Amino acid sequence: MVSALGWLDHDSDARTKTLNILALFQQKESRDELGIGSIRDSFAEQLFPGTSTIQTRLRYMLFIPWIYQYLENQRIPAANFSTQADRDERALIITLSRLEEDSAGTFGKNSREKLKRLPSSVYWSGLQRWGIREILWSQEEYHRRVDELYRARTEISEREYYEKNRCDMCDTSAYKPAQSWHSSLPAPPSNFPDEATFALTRQEASFLRDRIQSSCKGSLLAWLTLHSEPADVSAPWEHPDYAKFPDALQELLTHARFFSYTMHGAALLYNYLLAKERADNDLLSQHRDNFVAWFAEPVREKIATWPLDRMWELTAGPGYSISLKTRRFVEQWIALIRQSSGTLLTSKEACALIRAREIALKGPRSRFKNRRALEQWSGYAGTLRLVYRWHNVQIILNDLAHGLRREEC
Repeated sequence: MVSALGWLDHDSDARTKTLNILALFQQKESRDELGIGSIRDSFAEQLFPGTSTIQTRLRYMLFIPWIYQYLENQRIPAANFSTQADRDERALIITLSRLEEDSAGTFGKNSREKLKRLPSSVYWSGLQRWGIREILWSQEEYHRRVDELYRARTEISEREYYEKNRCDMCDTSAYKPAQSWHSSLPAPPSNFPDEATFALTRQEASFLRDRIQSSCKGSLLAWLTLHSEPADVSAPWEHPDYAKFPDALQELLTHARFFSYTMHGAALLYNYLLAKERADNDLLSQHRDNFVAWFAEPVREKIATWPLDRMWELTAGPGYSISLKTRRFVEQWIALIRQSSGTLLTSKEACALIRAREIALKGPRSRFKNRRALEQWSGYAGTLRLVYRWHNVQIILNDLAHGLRREEC
């Protein structure tokens, strides 16, 4: 499927979003079955910019620039650049896979040469968002046009030499178009990549924290990297330092939490209806119990006074288009939660809303219309509660904290 996405080569953001969706589609309990992904992603990107649910360890944010920087320094031509980069990334995978300690999060640890999506593709967008990657091309475009960078750098060097001999001040603005990576990027260790590990040096951790502070101002990610220690909690609104968060972040998290709660109920009802459609009594009982437990949660009482207009204002940022149909579905579902004094499982209106939404999204592939699709349903689809990349962010924060505490030799 990825090979059919050549039309995205010139749009780095669109390609990254598409590939992330494809990766999430493999995680059945994480799938967006009811078409609310644009709202979820808007919350997630505001809270934790540059991250994704398929990123693993923080040091990949340095591994990728180091590999590419080496190839650029060797002036590997565009004709061979992509092949050599692929070879070097796969060599790094082998090195990391051999780690006896702290090898969790290694890309391709099990698949090795069969790995289809390399770390550079996963981290490409985040590298730009954090200001580590300064060239704005997509990864494929960068591979194809790297010779242009070499020529531009040669021209800049010649201009520098000429202006130096004339005693003129060099125009540093000319450097930017030919610079791929941030000028303060730490140098790789002398034993990289042969003895690579995921442990950040203090210098590397400080650089990454500075990049986050500079490029992600106002985000929860930036606040946590500067003011807080890692916390083992299941969602960001459960963080022990929540009361210390700036007011704007507390407000954003409140809306994110309420949206997570309400859409979790929609997903549970969807699975209940599928179990009923398939006449699977065991699954039907499980999903009924899960839904009843969800409906009884204390947070439901706060949904009655939740200002939805404000949520739409907060999630209507650039890059996240929320369709009128999606907005109407969300509002109708929340209205049903507010109106119901008992379980929604017996509400014909609620069940019809969920069925209609899934059918509208999937058409002939709907599990309510396609018997084969229903039979292939695993029993749980999209049932995980939204936490907006939090589990991946926890790994990032842990890696960063360990690096900042590390004693340098």
